[in-house]
Amino acid sequence: MFKVGLTGGIGSGKSTVSNLFRLKNIDVIDADKIARDVVAKGSQALKEIEDRFGSDLILDSGELNREKLKVQVFNNSSDLNWLNQCLHPKIRAIIETKVQSSKSHYVILDIPLLFENKLEGLVDRILVVDVPEAIQQQRVMDRDGCNRELVESIIKKQVSRDYRLSHADDIIDNSHSLDNLKKAVSTLHQKYRVLSENG
Repeated sequence: MFKVGLTGGIGSGKSTVSNLFRLKNIDVIDADKIARDVVAKGSQALKEIEDRFGSDLILDSGELNREKLKVQVFNNSSDLNWLNQCLHPKIRAIIETKVQSSKSHYVILDIPLLFENKLEGLVDRILVVDVPEAIQQQRVMDRDGCNRELVESIIKKQVSRDYRLSHADDIIDNSHSLDNLKKAVSTLHQKYRVLSENG
């Protein structure tokens, strides 16, 4: 199965692009959703997190307190490494199962932190959705109602725009109209069908 990794900075429009591929009957595997499901109430990963960090990371509902976990690992590299080693193999296994059961011509792996989590090896091609940083900032502020400082700090934690662009096989410029975006996705859809058929 031919796998395209879809990534881009926060506010670049990855969700819009993945939805346009869905409209072409292409399976989109959402890594963020899988990451949430892996630590769902009653899961093995949640039990491992509780064993490591204590029950105060578990809400009364039995679900993970994500904010507390973020604080726990944010400034502690050994805790973050442990968490990644706990979760990444489980996430990867689910992604691989979903890829194998896919019936579409190729699959899109929607992985926002593809480069940050060094997951390039999971995919055959990398598609980056790109917008200038000023547009990125404005879109996130409009969407999430947060201030510029917070958006800037999130952007700084991601790999740089230059890094993403220099490591992309394909780039969609999402700073224009929706019609432009639809045309770009249609062009790439044809390209990926050919590549998947040619192995």
